[in-house]
Amino acid sequence: MGITRLVIAGMMTHMCVEATTRAAFDLGFECLVAEDACATRALAFGGVVVPADHVQRAFLAGLNGTYAEVLPVDEVISRLEGKSR
Repeated sequence: MGITRLVIAGMMTHMCVEATTRAAFDLGFECLVAEDACATRALAFGGVVVPADHVQRAFLAGLNGTYAEVLPVDEVISRLEGKSR
């Protein structure tokens, strides 16, 4: 079909969004993750609760620059329209 670029958004950033982005990258797609169109929840481990905002930022930081460009929706739209900011 000639598709080379994907825009990824959704719920849960720490699971579905991350897994989809990494798999798409491995398959050769250019990935744009719409950061403000993703969400997650707080996680707990070892008796410590990690707030949802921290989980969100950590997983987006891990994707950004390696597997994807993580951008706000308005920048994703500009990129798709061929405009750079």
